[in-house]
Amino acid sequence: MNTSRRDFLRRAAALSAGVTLAGAAGCTSPSGAARSGRGPYRISLAQWSLHNALFGRRGPKMDHLDFPRVARQDFGIDGIELVNQFFKDKAADTAYLGEFKRRADGEGVQVVLTMVDGEGALGDPLPERRAKAVENHHKWADATKFLGGHSIRVNAETQGIGGWEEQQKRAADGLARLSEYCARLGLNCIVENHWHLSSHGQWLAGVMRLVNLPNCGTLPDFGNFNLGNNTWYDRYQGVTELMPYAKAVSAKSYDFDADGNCVETDYRRMMRIVLDAGYRGWVGIEYEGGKLSEHDGIRATKALLERVRSEIG
Repeated sequence: MNTSRRDFLRRAAALSAGVTLAGAAGCTSPSGAARSGRGPYRISLAQWSLHNALFGRRGPKMDHLDFPRVARQDFGIDGIELVNQFFKDKAADTAYLGEFKRRADGEGVQVVLTMVDGEGALGDPLPERRAKAVENHHKWADATKFLGGHSIRVNAETQGIGGWEEQQKRAADGLARLSEYCARLGLNCIVENHWHLSSHGQWLAGVMRLVNLPNCGTLPDFGNFNLGNNTWYDRYQGVTELMPYAKAVSAKSYDFDADGNCVETDYRRMMRIVLDAGYRGWVGIEYEGGKLSEHDGIRATKALLERVRSEIG
């Protein structure tokens, strides 16, 4: 292990001293939301909402380090959800992560979680590849702990090989091992409905029951219920099935009508499902539409979430 990696882990361990799983779960507890004075949920911004800007696809490329400033100054949002693709080679770079944290703290912005992709299939059919995928995720748990987040969001990817129950067992095995590592840092390990079987609410809820660890949960996404082959799982049923395990929620949006309502999702119905499950944490804006600019789509989603929050209180 090189010196920088060793120093990083030492610093992360120091930061995690005294943090319990109950503390991590408190990030989504009813009491935490009540103290915020902001109603039954707080609104965060998922970094993927600005993916075109961050990839430089439509104009000048946005710097990942500027994300906290943009969230606060452009949108008045004080919680951010990171995506590892935008700082892929910086997971163990303490100087870089320290600069990001300094900027976030300076803006009064809290890192909520990190969404992790591209680190291998946690439900891979081959045990050695599954173990490697678990290990690959460790650095993102370390980085998220350093930045002050409460969770890493991962995928229950199984390569589509095997039957329903076989794939559940493999996904549960990888998730359980990664969750045990996260537990030592006081972090949650949460799974999004994100591709194929993971977009089937019953299947993913079954995986959660198999894992059966207090820091392993879900991140229900309002829109990611595409099972493939142009087959869709009912989004309201899916969110209802995943909410008992939720430690974060993703408010996906694409298009809006003249009244500012999301065309594809009834936000009032969806947020009642979320709140009826007892959830009182962050709800992350994830705009992916093409008719509005990224900035306007974020503003439209935020305005809708604020309006619904005011209505259902």
